[in-house]
Amino acid sequence: MEREILDTKRKALKINLDPRIYGTFAEIGAGQEVSRNFFNAGAASGTVAKTMSAYDMTFSDAIYGAETNGRYVSQNRLLRMLDHEFGLLNERLSGEKYESRTFFAFADTVTTLNYKRTNEPHGWVGLRFQSDPGGSPNEIFFHVRLLDTDVNMQQRVLGIIGVNLLYAAFYHYQDPKLMVESLADNLTIGSVEIDLISVKGPAFPSVDNILLNLYMIMKDFSAAAIFDADAHPRQAKDLLYKKDIMILRTKYGQKSLPNFNLFNKATDQFKRTNKVEEGNLAVMIEVLLTNVLTDAQETPDDVDLESVARRTQEMCDTGNIVIVSNFTRHNRLAKYLARCKPKSVGLATNINNLKFVFNSKNFTGENYSGQLLSYVNDMFNTNVRLFAYPFLDKKTNQVITTANMPVTTEAKPLFDFLLVNGYITDIKDYSEDEVKTV
Repeated sequence: MEREILDTKRKALKINLDPRIYGTFAEIGAGQEVSRNFFNAGAASGTVAKTMSAYDMTFSDAIYGAETNGRYVSQNRLLRMLDHEFGLLNERLSGEKYESRTFFAFADTVTTLNYKRTNEPHGWVGLRFQSDPGGSPNEIFFHVRLLDTDVNMQQRVLGIIGVNLLYAAFYHYQDPKLMVESLADNLTIGSVEIDLISVKGPAFPSVDNILLNLYMIMKDFSAAAIFDADAHPRQAKDLLYKKDIMILRTKYGQKSLPNFNLFNKATDQFKRTNKVEEGNLAVMIEVLLTNVLTDAQETPDDVDLESVARRTQEMCDTGNIVIVSNFTRHNRLAKYLARCKPKSVGLATNINNLKFVFNSKNFTGENYSGQLLSYVNDMFNTNVRLFAYPFLDKKTNQVITTANMPVTTEAKPLFDFLLVNGYITDIKDYSEDEVKTV
């Protein structure tokens, strides 16, 4: 049975008429679109204790403290806003009138499309709330990319998401998957991407943030999720901006750990080739949500997310950044990373993956040459290099490298061009016992 999805106004009105729910709204960067929905719904005095919007940085710093890095659209700024506003609720609202209330503090800090359309519209949205009167607070926050090309539409989207967040927190918190899924209620496909979510508190005693972010990929809220070495979800640009990124691609169903010996050799080559400065290297391990090479864009429906989450935790335990994605093709990963504006990118991959791409039989449709050119353009239009693992062909007992890899005739000139110019290179100086079968 499908659940009933209330429209935004009905959601806001239901919250306004709920005598338990009471709190504040602090919104920076896209108007006061969330609180506006509650005022327009009616009966807002039952829910809204205060709304505010400190746009001027001097005012904002006086209230929430200065940001040492100068970034006001950031996770740290959002959490400062939540700390301050929720603290004021508990400090100022006490006595019999409030004993049955569950307090909340909603905050967002967002940049919408500027007048010259030169920026990337995005922001942070969060909620700190009590699930029981007088109880310890819970927290939900996430990062959004606003994809509409009109500022008014972006503001409207933000207003809807804010209402969805409050509604989900108070009425769906016992079902985290439904809570996440409902964040997209009443939004059109392609208007927003939610690429990070984090929850904590007594309302979520057994929620795994890794699993929750993987679920967002499955629901097409985002194409990838990134975790730091402590397995905390992170925003990609925060970790990768202007970094030299070296990535090892793996599949979640691998029964053994990746071949770190060869990966370390590839990383050393990458550092030498790109003259990576000390301290600027970001090493990442990718966990793919599929165990087969395919030209499909979709994530398979039968993925065991708990297995993927375990694999992700194992890779985080190696002390590296981990990205989980459905980027079955290298070029889709390269396009995703290009949004983070890295200095350079190196990809370590089994040469069998290249063998797949440079074989026309593995592509559907008649225009293989066009598809291959598109792949190469997406892959190498920024400073990206591929470092290929050799593999042992069981049938011939031969080690396969770029020198003897089978390549379709029409792809051979382009493949040779990539080799000659160093876009694709073999991992060097490996020993025989490091070469594995596919």
